Parts: sequence; C-alpha cells; structure tokens
Amino acid sequence: MKKSVYVVGVLAMVVLGFASCKDEKQAQAEKTVNNYVVYVDSLDNVSADDAKSNWEAIDQSYQVRISEAEASLAESDNEALREKLAVSKAKYEALKAKYQAELEAEKQVVRTPNQLLRDRFFGEGKVGEDMNFSWVNKDNILQVYQDFLDSYEKNKGDFTREDYDEVKLIYEALDSRKNTVEKEGLTSEDNNKIASIKFRFAPMFKMNRIGAKARENEEAKE
Repeated sequence: MKKSVYVVGVLAMVVLGFASCKDEKQAQAEKTVNNYVVYVDSLDNVSADDAKSNWEAIDQSYQVRISEAEASLAESDNEALREKLAVSKAKYEALKAKYQAELEAEKQVVRTPNQLLRDRFFGEGKVGEDMNFSWVNKDNILQVYQDFLDSYEKNKGDFTREDYDEVKLIYEALDSRKNTVEKEGLTSEDNNKIASIKFRFAPMFKMNRIGAKARENEEAKE
C-alpha cells in the first residue's frame, strides 16, 4: 500500500513538473510574440523618410524578432498566438513591399538638369518636380536654408540662365514652406537667422541672374 502511494506521488510530481514546464514555455511564447507584435506596430510611428533611410537596420532587427517568435511557438498549441503572429507578419511584409517599391522608384527617377540642380541644393531625391518640401519642419528648416545658401555660393559661377530660373522657383517653394512652418512652432531665433540668410541671398541672386542673362545675350551675338 505504501509503495502504491509512493508511486502515485511520484507520478503526480512528474505530471505537475510537465505541466509547470509547459506553462513556462507558454508564458515565454506569449511574451516573445507580444514583443514581436509591439515592434511591428512601432513602425507606424516612424516617418516614411526615416524608415526608408534606415530600412536595412529595421529589417535586421525584425529578422531577429520573427525568428525568436517562431521558435517560441514551435512547441506551442496556442492557435490564438499563431494567428496573432501571422497578422503582424503580414502587416510587416506589406510595409516592407511598400517601402522597397518606393526606394526602387526613387532610384529610377530621371536625372534631368533641373533634378540634378535640386539634388545639389538638398541632397539626392529630396525634392522632385513637384517641389514638395513637406519634409522641412521647425527643427531642420534653418539648416535647410543654410545648406541652400552654401551650395548656391559654391556653385553660382556654373549656373546658366535656365539654372537661375529654376533656382528662383526652388527658392520660392522653400519660402512657401517656411510660411507654413512659422505656424508650427518655428522659434524667433531661427526665424531671425533665416531672415539674415534671405537678406544675404536676395541681392546676390538678383545680380547673378542679371549677369547670366547678359552673358548669354553677348554669346548669342557672337
């Protein structure tokens, strides 16, 4: 009788041990999958520009998390967790396809003379034919103006009359964006510094543009 009680006790401990181990694995699987889902959802808070410029790092981090999540479910029979993982996985793959398509399209942008000019001022692909400056905000607008002025002064001797016409359009579009940014928290200090840049640029541009037209008129007479 004592032997039977002992055997039953041992079996009970084994069963409880297995149950405890299973519960621990289940809890770990739930934690790992939830961490994965949180990571994928967090990408909604990353701007498109930041995501595309840092996509390699984002994807590397994702691959680690998806591998851990799938491994944690290898011995789990929790269908709800599997479904949760599948939904987030599909969400990520859709986001990845979207950004990869946009990156590929940006690579294939026709590099017209005007596009090359815009790239020279703001960086490759930052501003297209639509003159969209939505990426300029209260935190970076002063630097954008400064970079514009620095690039202009460095390259003004190479500009044609057509280039100066394009520069005028670019500058006006940037100024239009500034009007919006002023309402979005642009500091007085930055606004004053931008005003100084504009004060320096305007007369210089006017004289350079007149000079370029005069040169082309003289060349046309020869």
